[in-house]
Amino acid sequence: MPTNTHRPPAPALTRRSLVPSMDRRQFLRAAAGGSLAVMALPGLTGAALNAAARPWPMRLALSSVMFEEAPFEEVCARAAKLGFEAVDIWGPFGKCRHLDDVVQRLGPDGLRNLLAGHRLRLCSFSVYGAGFAKYARFIGRFGGGVAVRESAYGTFPADQLTSQMKAFFEKLKPVIDLAAQAKARLAIENHGNAILNTLDSIKAFVDLNPAPQHVGIALAPYHLQAIRAPVEQAIAACGTQLLFFYAWQHEPGTNQLPGHGATDFTPWLAALAKINFAGHVNPFMHGHAAPDDMSAALKKASAYLKACHAKAVR
Repeated sequence: MPTNTHRPPAPALTRRSLVPSMDRRQFLRAAAGGSLAVMALPGLTGAALNAAARPWPMRLALSSVMFEEAPFEEVCARAAKLGFEAVDIWGPFGKCRHLDDVVQRLGPDGLRNLLAGHRLRLCSFSVYGAGFAKYARFIGRFGGGVAVRESAYGTFPADQLTSQMKAFFEKLKPVIDLAAQAKARLAIENHGNAILNTLDSIKAFVDLNPAPQHVGIALAPYHLQAIRAPVEQAIAACGTQLLFFYAWQHEPGTNQLPGHGATDFTPWLAALAKINFAGHVNPFMHGHAAPDDMSAALKKASAYLKACHAKAVR
């Protein structure tokens, strides 16, 4: 985001076998948070009980733009060594050309093999500037995935938010249709001076989204902090439409990373746990240090996030 990332089936459950006012998903979330005495409920045993008791699992991913000049193979090697589970592959941004290189040189099979060789998963494709259409065929051949992109830049009066958001989605419709064909989901990032920016705009996006199965939000707390918007409330507002999360604070230089600046990330991770966020958490910054310095900074950021996660889900 420019500033100019099989379990066996559970036994059959019915709402009546749980709690009359809750559906199964709400119950499991509450149980995971420790707010229900699950052992006292009949009909919840085995795999379902284990799932209810299991805390939200934070999955960390690395955005390749953090090593913009390194070959993509080196990015994957560093990601694996640092303990990341997945990579977010960036299209042209600054000196980064990783996604174009992957498309032209590796192809879908080559990317699969490279990721498998490092025991990594795909987090997402970041297609800022270049646009989704340029990579749609490749993403479809790869098997789909999340594609992170911008919304629409400009000035949007608050009293016109609903009409402007409807117009944004109408203009986005051909891209949404293309994403559906490629088995992809578009993650639209919030940004200053853009239609997706404030807490109210996030709520309008979620309410008016015509295709939540194919489009959602990439949340950048950096930009929310810039306007003093509450990050936890933004996470809650996104709900199931949150597809991508930048662990990124509004600080200068390396202090943008978790554990380097002043922000306590524990409440953010607790908010992600509350909505049972299924995507990856991407420690992120703009500005680029030497590769070994960046690796050291990311190692500290990852360790910090893991410590925050332990507090957030206990």
